[in-house]
Amino acid sequence: MTQQTLKFYPVGIQTFSELIRNNYLYIDKTAYVYRMTHSASKYMFLSRPRRFGKSLLTSTLHAYFEGRKELFQGLAIEQLETEWVQYPVIHLDISLGKHKDADALNRYLHSILEDNEKRLGIISRETIDTNVRLKNLIMDSYTQTGKQVVVLIDEYDAPLLDVMHEDENLPVLRNIMRNFYSPLKACDPYLRFVFLTGITKFSQLSIFSELNNIQNISMLKEYAAICGITEEEIRTQMDADLEAFAAELNTSKESLFQKLKEQYDGYHFTWPSPDIYNPYSLMNAFNEKELKSYWFGSGTPTYLIEMLRKYHISPSEIGRQEAFAADFDAPTERMTNIIPLLYQSGYLTIKHYDAETELYLLDMPNKEIRIGLFRSLLPNYLHSRTPMGNATVAKMSVAIRRGQMDEALWLLQAFLSTVPYDYEGHYQQMLYVIFSLMGYYVDVEVRTPRGRVDVGLRTADSLYIIEVKLDQSAEVAMQQIDLKNYPERFALCGLPVVKVGINFDQEKRTLTDWKITPVGES
Repeated sequence: MTQQTLKFYPVGIQTFSELIRNNYLYIDKTAYVYRMTHSASKYMFLSRPRRFGKSLLTSTLHAYFEGRKELFQGLAIEQLETEWVQYPVIHLDISLGKHKDADALNRYLHSILEDNEKRLGIISRETIDTNVRLKNLIMDSYTQTGKQVVVLIDEYDAPLLDVMHEDENLPVLRNIMRNFYSPLKACDPYLRFVFLTGITKFSQLSIFSELNNIQNISMLKEYAAICGITEEEIRTQMDADLEAFAAELNTSKESLFQKLKEQYDGYHFTWPSPDIYNPYSLMNAFNEKELKSYWFGSGTPTYLIEMLRKYHISPSEIGRQEAFAADFDAPTERMTNIIPLLYQSGYLTIKHYDAETELYLLDMPNKEIRIGLFRSLLPNYLHSRTPMGNATVAKMSVAIRRGQMDEALWLLQAFLSTVPYDYEGHYQQMLYVIFSLMGYYVDVEVRTPRGRVDVGLRTADSLYIIEVKLDQSAEVAMQQIDLKNYPERFALCGLPVVKVGINFDQEKRTLTDWKITPVGES
């Protein structure tokens, strides 16, 4: 199959009807739509990270409830649905309600209600209260059609995300949104289905004070792959696309698949779960025929960096967290640590579950997130020297891939001598970030137990085991490597193992000596 016969890739397109009518690739999620709309639950909530397909799912539900059967030809739901009843649909896209004060947010809510009134042919009744206007819209739509009303609320939490760290503004905007959503309980007899999406899980007490029957499907196994793209979906619905992409890169399908997996895969929103790929990054990669950090590059949320600062989270503390479900699938405004926000925003995901302890292991899902997050944190340590730091990491990685570890450390020594230090422990976190960023170029694992920095770097030809000591000596660092029996532990990796001992001098603020010894040499 040639590229000309393939469908377009829906980069940034979130309207179901546009995808179907204009020959865009659509990964069929309509079986989930049928399951949602034929369950015992009338109210449903789904939390997923940004740009993960929530808006497209909401748009698909919109088309389904309008009875637009022609749009679903050839999709799974065509064989499941027999009635195709048309309902009045109120579709509230709250995603543009960001960065607004109270007055601007109220005006925005009136605006989207007006858009729905015009689309449904409802004459607006004058009121200054957004909740009264929403209640009127529901009641008038029911009266006009004689059918129960569907309410779809996309990105319900958008106005609150950027003020999560603000003790003054968050309660004000939260009250506005709670007031706006309040009719959903009172209008229950007139509602057929209510679906809300968001990134964070605000407590029902704070937003939906009376609506206590929302089913949160975010961690239900039957909805694990409702958003995102699975390996099976790539291999079945995108096989020809994969072949064309591989041909463009002059590589095999399997080789490309492994690179895509490393870069964009690894999300799990329950356990067990199929591996979920980031749909935004995957579609951009297929569209541009390049493997870049598309999702992270589309914008690191300000609120994330602010909350990391608020909770004084250092880079080495972000990954590999063990937690109960209640600790991370939790209301964010009640959180006492950063884990719920990191999980719900997509920077941590479920990697394992122990049924005996009921503990989940959370970690960064893939290379795109790991590298992107550390790049966004690097300016906290390097300040104006961040561009120079990125260049140094790139040059070091090239040297290491060529087997020139000594050259790489000379580069690091020269660079570190130019960097200002703000507080005790600064160097550990800075080195942690720098070594982690090498993962963009070589395989890397970095740990900092008890303040140390020990690193494993894997290239095509060698495995480097690096130990960094503070105000001691390279020889002491080398002895620590031997004490941990690292060479024996990695003997089966199939690569020559090279030990690297490094000493960091706090007074000189850079590396002062290092020792490089291939295993087997004295």
